[in-house]
Amino acid sequence: MTRIAVALTLLFLSLSAGTAAAQEFGNTARIAGDEILFAQPGTDMIPGSVFVYRRASSSWSESARLTASDGMPGNRFGSSLAVDGDRLVVGAWWADSGRGAAYVFERAGSGWRETARLTASGGDRGDSLGSRVALHGDVALVSYASAVDSTEGGKVLVFRRDGSGTWREAGVLRAPATPRDGFGRSLALGDGFAVVGAANRDSAAGAVFVYPATGTGWGEPVVLAGPEKRVGFGAEILLAGDTMFVSAPAVNQGRGMVLAFRRDASGAWTETGRLEVADATPRTFFGASLALRGDELWVGAIGAREFHGGIYRFTRLGDAWVPAGLLEVPESGRFTGFGSTVALGDDFAAAGMPGDDFGFGTGRILARASGGWEQVAKVFTDVSSMPAVTNGPVTCTGTASMFPCGNVDLVAFVPTSSLGGARGAELNDIWGWTDPQTGKEYALVGRQDGTSFVDISDPEMPVLVGTLPRTEGVPGSTWRDIKVYKDHAYIVADGADAHGMQVFDLTRLRNVTNAPASFTPETTYHNIHSAHNIVINEDTGFAYTVGNSAGGETCGGGLHMIDIRDPKNPTFAGCFSDPSTGRQKTGYTHDAQCVLYRGPDADYKDREICFGSNETALSIADVTDKAAPVAVSMAEYPNVGYTHQAWLTEDHRYLLMDDELDELNGLVDHTRTLIWDVSDLDDPILLKEYLNPNNSSSDHNQYVVGDKVFQSNYVGGLRILDISDIENPHEVGYFDTVPHGANVPGFDGSWSNYPYFESGVIVVTSGDEGLFLLRYRPAGDRPIS
Repeated sequence: MTRIAVALTLLFLSLSAGTAAAQEFGNTARIAGDEILFAQPGTDMIPGSVFVYRRASSSWSESARLTASDGMPGNRFGSSLAVDGDRLVVGAWWADSGRGAAYVFERAGSGWRETARLTASGGDRGDSLGSRVALHGDVALVSYASAVDSTEGGKVLVFRRDGSGTWREAGVLRAPATPRDGFGRSLALGDGFAVVGAANRDSAAGAVFVYPATGTGWGEPVVLAGPEKRVGFGAEILLAGDTMFVSAPAVNQGRGMVLAFRRDASGAWTETGRLEVADATPRTFFGASLALRGDELWVGAIGAREFHGGIYRFTRLGDAWVPAGLLEVPESGRFTGFGSTVALGDDFAAAGMPGDDFGFGTGRILARASGGWEQVAKVFTDVSSMPAVTNGPVTCTGTASMFPCGNVDLVAFVPTSSLGGARGAELNDIWGWTDPQTGKEYALVGRQDGTSFVDISDPEMPVLVGTLPRTEGVPGSTWRDIKVYKDHAYIVADGADAHGMQVFDLTRLRNVTNAPASFTPETTYHNIHSAHNIVINEDTGFAYTVGNSAGGETCGGGLHMIDIRDPKNPTFAGCFSDPSTGRQKTGYTHDAQCVLYRGPDADYKDREICFGSNETALSIADVTDKAAPVAVSMAEYPNVGYTHQAWLTEDHRYLLMDDELDELNGLVDHTRTLIWDVSDLDDPILLKEYLNPNNSSSDHNQYVVGDKVFQSNYVGGLRILDISDIENPHEVGYFDTVPHGANVPGFDGSWSNYPYFESGVIVVTSGDEGLFLLRYRPAGDRPIS
């Protein structure tokens, strides 16, 4: 799988803005008097919330949980917060089908009550009002998420509370339109002026617009420009009276900078200083967040300490700010977002870590101690998951349990949280193994933090037998892949530093008496470090890792060939890559299938042939001689987004391929399957582009059994195509593993499936949801309408 990366120079924005894929507790942190507020914008399945913590003696505990009065799943309530005295504004940019809203809360005794809902007059679906909010007295600013990236430029709505206590729309702040300039990503309000940041403006130099208040509205803005190109000036803004701090986290290759300004009596702003840190390295992103209390200034840096994050403290000395040390917290993993949001009180502080626990997020509460600050509490909420389905299959009658379906029954469902992983760990790849001695079937389930082994011999009551953690010391990985040879599982992970290839003897599952057990591998092959995928040819006893990176013998990202005929003693056998393919022309292979060829091309009969999905093209290679592999051919196709994965028909005459990004990039209107005629390996021909009329989601992994192909299509779930007429496929079954939302392009949902068990049970992984055991129930193989 591949993901469209956010530019590193704006990574801090993605951490603070978040996605809908995880709960993101700690997305925003604020302090209101003696209380700490942590936002959790939620997921498509649960509404967002704001959690209120209060101190009793020396401990902190949750005292309230704020939600919108009309809160619905996916509303993103808590995506932004602003506090002023006893008043709180909460943004919810996907409320009301994406129109967006902001909610006003007031203190009521020892708690909070909702008093107003701010919306745009004439708002439309997708406007996404509420991505950022600011509050000062009786004035609030609310920006549009949609306008931030609009080709028409951004806008910010002004709301004002009148004498009767009613909030009314009172104006719009605009700037000369520059497409996608980020206008409104940061906001601030002072006495008599409003400030709007546009960090992407002018080739990401950034700009800050200061609007003076007039008797009837707002005057023309004073524009403060970024110090140079591509620095993200205006990413964060902090006001303290007539002093303003503006961050530029991308300065100097992402080392970052904070600029200080002062307003004179005439209203003019003058730069008075620049804050930098001597130990910053590229991509430190100093300036990802700002907080001020009295003579103490805190500056977040999410990339500090190799993306473990940190907060730099400064104290005022006259008119200067003097470094006072780097603040760290215990157990801060990489890419947790520590430093992305921070709030500072007199003797306590709060820092959100929305990327912690695989995006489910945590909050850290800090207290002033002798000589500095220390963590006194780690707070978070339980993972929200779907209920398990066991003790009997659920027949598909249009739905099975809560899941839409057609001709596919639900045998059992195990939520992700019950599969032995750490909090927030999602599922990814899956494979299967049948014990030749006992006949028991097992699902081998990849997680972001390891592998789960599930006994499905009673498919209505699956049992977690044990787990194999990831290699010690490496980070969790979105991408884990598993294959089997001679009763051994071979496991790799991508983006996982020196993870290597774990080798696990599956016969150990027979002897578990106290499930679930925690296992260690028999060995770990370290000639590779990270790998995106592993391919095994069971006929020859060779494994092929692909997408190799992070060290070891990468083979240009192509085929790293491993002799596993002695299963516990893998040995390096050679490399292959075709530099005419791949985005960087290194022959990077994203996925592959390697077979002992028995197709119609007599020239290659009984040769070992690998069919590579190489980002930009199909690559066919003869790897029979591992010391001298040969590129047979390569073939391109129209509207390529990202050549992802492919599988042969059983007669080796045709190859079915998916492109992961063509739907997301708008290159096709429906889920596309590319059908290749590979009867002549020297000249593969694109025979058909099948567009599924019932589905528009992104495709991922697919496998062929007889005249059926079983496709995992992310939010579209499992889709089953009949390919008995190869030029006219049609869908004959489906099971939607993501029961909420439309089947649109994107990366949540079903990652993979394994349809090869003799029992006919199909096991399917779906990232946030869990492990599905399904059974296809043919209905005359009629097309699904």
